[in-house]
Amino acid sequence: MQIYLPIAEVSVNAFLLLGLGGLVGILSGMFGVGGGFLMTPLLFFIGIPPAVAVATEANQIVASSFSGVLAHLKRKTVDLRMGTVLLIGGLMGAALGVQLFNMLKSAGQVDLLVKLCYVVFLGIIGGLMFFESLKAIRRSKVPGALPVRKKHNWIHNLPVKMKFRTSGLYISVFPPLIVGVFVGILAAIMGVGGGFILVPAMIYLLGMPTKVVIGTSLFQIIFVTAFTTLLHATTNYTVDMALAVLLLVGGVVGAQIGTRIGAKLKAEQLRILLAMMVLAVCGKLALDLLLQPSELYSLGAAGGH
Repeated sequence: MQIYLPIAEVSVNAFLLLGLGGLVGILSGMFGVGGGFLMTPLLFFIGIPPAVAVATEANQIVASSFSGVLAHLKRKTVDLRMGTVLLIGGLMGAALGVQLFNMLKSAGQVDLLVKLCYVVFLGIIGGLMFFESLKAIRRSKVPGALPVRKKHNWIHNLPVKMKFRTSGLYISVFPPLIVGVFVGILAAIMGVGGGFILVPAMIYLLGMPTKVVIGTSLFQIIFVTAFTTLLHATTNYTVDMALAVLLLVGGVVGAQIGTRIGAKLKAEQLRILLAMMVLAVCGKLALDLLLQPSELYSLGAAGGH
C-alpha cells in the first residue's frame, strides 16, 4: 500500500515503514539504544531526504524508548538520578545541535554532514565495542577467571561528587553532564537517540553496571529526542507526521519484543551484536558516499553560489 509523504515529497510502501519501525523497536528494547543510528540511514536508502529523516526519526525513537523503559522500570533497572543528570546535559546539547543543523541547512551542506557524521561515529564506536566485547567473551570462557575489577581513574578525582545508589557509584556530576551534552548534539544533527554513544560511555567511562545501563539510557533518550523533535518541528518544519506515525506504531510493538529477547542474552553477547550492527551500517553508508561522488560535487557547487 503506497502512501504519499507530503514533507518528504515521496511515495513509500506503508507496510515497509511499519516493518522498519518494528525492527528498530526490537533493537531499542534489546540494546538500550533509540535505534536511530540504524533507522535514519535506512530512511536515506528508501529515498527520504536526510533533513526530513533526521527530524522525523526522533518521533519514533521517543515512542520505542518509552515502551522499552516501562519494561525496565518494572525490573528496577533504571538509575533515575543518573538519568536526570544525563538528561540536563542532553537538553543543552540538543539546543546547540539544532542551531548548528539550521545553519548548515541554510548553507546547503546538511545532507553531506549527516552522512559523514554517521560514517565517522559508527566506525569508531562500532570498532571499540566489538574488540572490547571480544575480550569480555574470552575472559568469561577462561575457567576460574576472576572478574576484572574497575580501576579508579581521573574521573573519580573530579569535584562535585554525587551518590548514584542504583548504579553503586559515587562520582562527579561533570562526566555524565558532558556525555549528555555530546549525545544531545548528536541527537539533533544525526536524528539518533545517541544510545550507540551513550551506552558505551556509561559502561566504560562512568563505570556503570550493564544491567542498569540500558534502562537508564532509554530514560534519557525519551526526553532528549522529544525536545529535539519539538525544536526541529518549530524551526525547520521538516517533521513528516505521516511518516512519524507509521514508524511509531511499529516501534512500540517491537520494543516490547526486544526487551524480552534482551533479558535472555548475556551482556557480552548483546554488546558484540550491537557492535556488528553498527559496523554494518557504517560500511553501507561509507560505500554510498564513495560510489556517489557526484553528490559531493553538487553540494560543493551549491555552497559556492
